[in-house]
Amino acid sequence: MQIVLTISLAAAAIGSGLVAGIFFAFSTFIMTAFSRIPAEQGIAAMNSINATIVRSPFMGLFVPTAILCVVIAVLAMIDWRGGASLLMVAGAALYVLASFLSTIIFNVPMNDALEKVAGSGPDTMAFWATYLRDWTWWNHVRTIASLLASVAFVRALMIV
Repeated sequence: MQIVLTISLAAAAIGSGLVAGIFFAFSTFIMTAFSRIPAEQGIAAMNSINATIVRSPFMGLFVPTAILCVVIAVLAMIDWRGGASLLMVAGAALYVLASFLSTIIFNVPMNDALEKVAGSGPDTMAFWATYLRDWTWWNHVRTIASLLASVAFVRALMIV
């Protein structure tokens, strides 16, 4: 059981850390770069990313890390180890709730709506400005949650 827990924590720390890095890139320069080009081009670029990412290796990291977090939370509850278990549950909750589920609840619907936008009129400009603001805000949430989850898993590894 100890080796399964150790491997799970190491894999979840790496997975959530990598996901945090990808989200960090969007929060710190990708969305800002898109906001500096004409809306029609920014929308086309974002739609291209959204279409590409669902078939990319990112999904092979993003989804399995969420599943691994659930496994870690269950292992923490089955064999409660005080602070280590608390860190495991906290890391799992941060990743699953604030990174994985917030993506499904907030970012994906915004991406679906963006896919239907066309043209370069005032409505498109207004939609794009709102999309950039709201999508990026939720991306900040995902970035911080994924990073904190990684830190929690590393810290748990140090004390289990």
